[in-house]
Amino acid sequence: MHCRYLFPRPWYIIGWLMKLNGKTAGIIFILLSALSFAVMNMFVRLSGDLPVWQKSFFRNFVAAIIAAVVMLRSKKSFGDVIQHEVKGNVKYLLARSIAGTVGILCNYYALGNLNIADASMLNKLSPFFAILFSVPILKEKPNRKEILAVFVAFAGALLVIKPGFDLGSVPSFIGAIGGMAAGLAYTYVRKLGTNGVSGAVIVLFFSAFSCISVIPGIIFTYEPMTWVQVVFLLCAGLSASSGQFCITA
Repeated sequence: MHCRYLFPRPWYIIGWLMKLNGKTAGIIFILLSALSFAVMNMFVRLSGDLPVWQKSFFRNFVAAIIAAVVMLRSKKSFGDVIQHEVKGNVKYLLARSIAGTVGILCNYYALGNLNIADASMLNKLSPFFAILFSVPILKEKPNRKEILAVFVAFAGALLVIKPGFDLGSVPSFIGAIGGMAAGLAYTYVRKLGTNGVSGAVIVLFFSAFSCISVIPGIIFTYEPMTWVQVVFLLCAGLSASSGQFCITA
């Protein structure tokens, strides 16, 4: 048997999932993205005490390369992409990229200052913030169950944050801000998708924007890395790329 049947290529699997019922495929993609981002958090934590700028750069540099390869394989010309996908959606691409970059930096800061479970839980507030942001951005109206879910999620977040006036609460608040920013970014992903922008374009634009935006931070706070740290960050980038494409799909 040909090896491609034993080990199907990722885009074959994604194509198969896209043929499923829209809601079913969406649920599967959300679960896969959650798994991928959880693995990413583990590798980021294993990379040690490095500035968030360096961690963010590696995460998005790998994603940018993968997105560029996917675009090249699609055989779309650069001019067609600019004309039919980027033009008219620049403000949404920028909004998605800014919110996503803030979300990553806040999440990585939280991972460096909280235990991985608490940091991950705060970052997983993003779907509930997405419900709130979907009202003004997508004009969608959440039902009663979704509204109840939002209140329950925020109540759970308060148990993690344990709000107070001491500095110990700062990492938790920043982690919650990261979840909020990620929720806003995902809402704009949905907006871009309904406007006909492909997943590879969304991921490439965001990843390139994020890489460029953290360069000043890297210049002023750079710390030398061991080869083990580089490997962990590359693994984090691969996991993040998987999560990025799944959440975009």
